[in-house]
Amino acid sequence: QVLLVESGGGVVQAGDSLRLSCVAAGLTFCRYALGWFCQTPGKEREFLAAINWSGGSTYYANSVKGRFTISRDNAKNTVYLQMNRLKPEDTAVYYCVAERTYPLIKYDYWGQGTQVTVSS
Repeated sequence: QVLLVESGGGVVQAGDSLRLSCVAAGLTFCRYALGWFCQTPGKEREFLAAINWSGGSTYYANSVKGRFTISRDNAKNTVYLQMNRLKPEDTAVYYCVAERTYPLIKYDYWGQGTQVTVSS
């Protein structure tokens, strides 16, 4: 059974930074590409960032490019999302996703999400 567990969400002020983590279990972590999405009520999940198996390749949504950084530690089965200069519009539930293909197209496994709230 594949399990992805996000953590690191919380309530912060505009301009602050936050680092999300997602720990994976039940899969051969180094063979999976990983990504981060966010979702607000009434809207579809929005792609934010993705990283390949080795961590040597990444890509981002234009809305977060230059502010968010995705990284991974294969020894810890963990993917991270460093979020800087947070804005109130970044308020959302953040999800990690894992799949075998890169760039991401199938979104095979999802975590349960972690809430990020950015106050103005």
